Amino acid sequence: MNDNDKYFDLDNFDDSLDSREYRRRQPNRRQSSYNGRPVYRTGSKGAKRRNRRRLRNRIIIVSIALLILALFIIMIVAIANGCSHKKETPDVSTSTIEQQGTTAPASQPATSASSGSAASSGNDLSPTYFKTPNIQDDGTLGELVYGIYVWHNTGYELFYGTEDNAATYAETINSFAEKLTSIKVYDMVIPNHTETGLPQRLKDVNSGPAPSTSQADTIKWTYEKLSDKVTPVNAYNYLADHNNEYTYFKSDHHWTGLGAYYAYKAFADTLGMKALDLSTCTEKQIEGFTGSFSNTADGLESDTVHYWEFPYTVSMDLTYEGGNTETWDSPYYPAASAGQLTYGVFIFGDNPLTVLKSSSPDVEQGRRIAVIKESYGNAFVPYLTNNFEEVHVIDFRTFRDNVGMDFLTYCRSAGITDVLYLNGVMSASTQVQLDNMSAMFD
Repeated sequence: MNDNDKYFDLDNFDDSLDSREYRRRQPNRRQSSYNGRPVYRTGSKGAKRRNRRRLRNRIIIVSIALLILALFIIMIVAIANGCSHKKETPDVSTSTIEQQGTTAPASQPATSASSGSAASSGNDLSPTYFKTPNIQDDGTLGELVYGIYVWHNTGYELFYGTEDNAATYAETINSFAEKLTSIKVYDMVIPNHTETGLPQRLKDVNSGPAPSTSQADTIKWTYEKLSDKVTPVNAYNYLADHNNEYTYFKSDHHWTGLGAYYAYKAFADTLGMKALDLSTCTEKQIEGFTGSFSNTADGLESDTVHYWEFPYTVSMDLTYEGGNTETWDSPYYPAASAGQLTYGVFIFGDNPLTVLKSSSPDVEQGRRIAVIKESYGNAFVPYLTNNFEEVHVIDFRTFRDNVGMDFLTYCRSAGITDVLYLNGVMSASTQVQLDNMSAMFD
C-alpha cells in the first residue's frame, strides 16, 4: 500500500448526482439530454400521466409548506408564552416580613448549646436554649478569600471564639452593671450570617473548607456567666426562625433592617413590651448597596437596604466627632444612595452620640434607654422609639473623647432608666472593643 492509499480518494467517489453531472458533460451525450429540456413523447396517455404527476407533486409541496408554517407558528406562540411568565421577585413587605414558605421548618429543635435544657426547650427567649437554623444546602462548595467565605454570591465572615472569650466579655459587662446602680442593664450578643446561613459541612472546624466555631455556644457561655444584675436577651432563636428571609446582607457583614427588627422583637418580648408592627409603617428601599466584603471578594451580589418609616414622628439629635451637633426630623439619612455607604441610612452611620425622641403613643413615659453599640446597633435602635420616650445611642469607640463626660455621669444627667449592651459576636470576642467600652467609665 502506498501513502496515497491511506486517504479517501474523492476523485474515485461516485454519487448519483455527481456522476450524472459528469456524464452530461461528455461529448458523446445526445444533444436532447444535454441542451435544454429533455424530449418527451407527445402522446395523450403520456400527457395525462404527466399532469397527474405534476398535480400530485404540487399537493405534496403545498402540504409540506403548510406543515412547516404551522410548526413555525407553534414555535412563535411557545416563545411568546415563555417570555410572558416573568419570574416574580418577592416583595419585601410580604415575603420577608412573614416567613418564606419552605418544605422544612426554618429551624430545628436545638443546637449543642441547648443540651441538658429540656425544661427551656419551649421558650425561644431562654438564655440556655438555642435552635439549630435549618440552612438550605445544595452540596456545592464556595471559595475562601481573606477570611471571607463566598458561597452562592454571598460573603460569610468566619468566627473563631472560645469559652475564655465569652467569659471575659461577660465579666466586663458584669463590671459595668455594678457601676450602673438603680439602672436596668441588658445584654444582647448578635450572631453573624455565617451562623444562620452557611451549612455546617462547610464551617465544620475539623473538616470544613470554612472552619468557624459555634456562635450559639459562645453566646450561651456568655449568658451563663452574666450576673443577676444583667438580663440576657436571646435574639438567636428569632433570627434562626427567619433565617430563610433577607435578614443579613450578601455583600456586607451587617444584618439588614429586617434582621434587626426580629432582634428588636426579641428584646420587646423579653421586657414584656408591645412590639412595633411593621405593617403600620411605610417601607422604603435603596438598591445597589455594595458592602464591606466587596473590598476583598469578587462575585458578590449587590444588596437592597430596606427601612421603615414609622406612623409617628421621631427627632434625632446628633453629636459628631469633634463635638458639633445637629438636629434632624428622622432617624434615617435622606440622601443615602447606592454604593458602599448605603448602610449609613440608619441614624446617619456611626457617631459618638445620637439621641432619638419619640412621639409614639406606645412609649412608656419617663423611660429612657441608652444603647451601647458598634455599627450592628444602627439598624436596631430606631425600632426602640416605639417603646421608649428617648433612645440614647452611644458608640463606645468614640463617645468618651467627644461628649466631654464619662458614661456614668452621662446616664445620671440624661435620666437614663435602662442600658442595653448590644454587640455583634465578633466585637464581643475582641479585646480592643472591650477596652473601648471600659474607657467610657474613665
